[in-house]
Amino acid sequence: MANMKSFMKRKNIEISAKRYGIDALGAMAQGLFCTLLIGTILNTLGTQFHIGLLTMTFGAAELTIGGFASAMTGPAMAAAIGYALGAPALVLFSLIPVGYATNMLGGAGGPLAVLVVAIIAAEFGKAVSKETKIDILVTPIVTILIGVGLAAIIAAPIGAAASSVGRLIMWATDLQPFLMGILVSVIVGMALTLPISSAAICAALGLTGLAGGAAVAGCCAQMVGFAVMSFKENGVGGLVSQGIGTSMLQMPNIVRNPRIWIAPTLASAITGPIATCVFQMTMNGAAVSSGMGTCGLVGQIGVYTGWLADIEAGTKAAITGFDWLGLALICFILPAVLSYVFCEIERKMGWISEDDLKLQ
Repeated sequence: MANMKSFMKRKNIEISAKRYGIDALGAMAQGLFCTLLIGTILNTLGTQFHIGLLTMTFGAAELTIGGFASAMTGPAMAAAIGYALGAPALVLFSLIPVGYATNMLGGAGGPLAVLVVAIIAAEFGKAVSKETKIDILVTPIVTILIGVGLAAIIAAPIGAAASSVGRLIMWATDLQPFLMGILVSVIVGMALTLPISSAAICAALGLTGLAGGAAVAGCCAQMVGFAVMSFKENGVGGLVSQGIGTSMLQMPNIVRNPRIWIAPTLASAITGPIATCVFQMTMNGAAVSSGMGTCGLVGQIGVYTGWLADIEAGTKAAITGFDWLGLALICFILPAVLSYVFCEIERKMGWISEDDLKLQ
């Protein structure tokens, strides 16, 4: 047992919730962002602004620049996970075909399958790395065989299970938009602020439709809420870094005083059902956008691309002023106003003190 612990420590193999549930999951979201999300954004920009470079297709693949980026989602996620796990170069590069195979075999739930398979393949690859004189052969072969072999067995079932959970959440939201609007908005919003990835969770579950709209609302409430609440302490820099960056920056302050989390969470509990019941705001773009909030305005771009997709599919006639009003209220105006009001109440009650929201 002691020898095994020593070996795992030497190989930097740490079986823990933090390593797999925070580090790997967060890195996977970055891989998603740099491929699927960026690809979607580039395609949308090219189509809407008639940018020739972004709409032209290349070679026999007949893909746009954004299309090529999106096609690399699986490899990017796997490589990002390997990087987060401290994988050596040969393991890291070998995870590229593993990610491609797993994402393809996992279908709509591919991201969750990639998370599981890439972690296992990376750890096995790390275990054999530099243990033989023919490392350049052994490490890639072991990593790829275990990764792709495992993907062939479990990627489809994992993907199907993730998709089923996502469909259940979306079905429940369609059936009970008020209650589920609150639950989805609060839970996904809190996940965005926690050191886990709300974007990866939404992508893994394929969360779109009304449930996706509620998720967007919750994420925006956290980001815009904290940005406005802490303007007194952090100024314009804090407004930008939290409002279009991440509310995760407030996590150390939340640990010190959990009450600062009440205001944006209450705001998300209000904006979520408004999104689902009043404006019927759907997020039918890339599922990962549901968990991005106002980060780089990705959530809003996702809603917009979803509108375009619905119009093209014939399920939506046109983008209306009511749609734009709902997007502005749910993503920016209401989170700012509600969070500020709740925060001021807490300040008067003595629950939030000076500098409790100051970023370090």
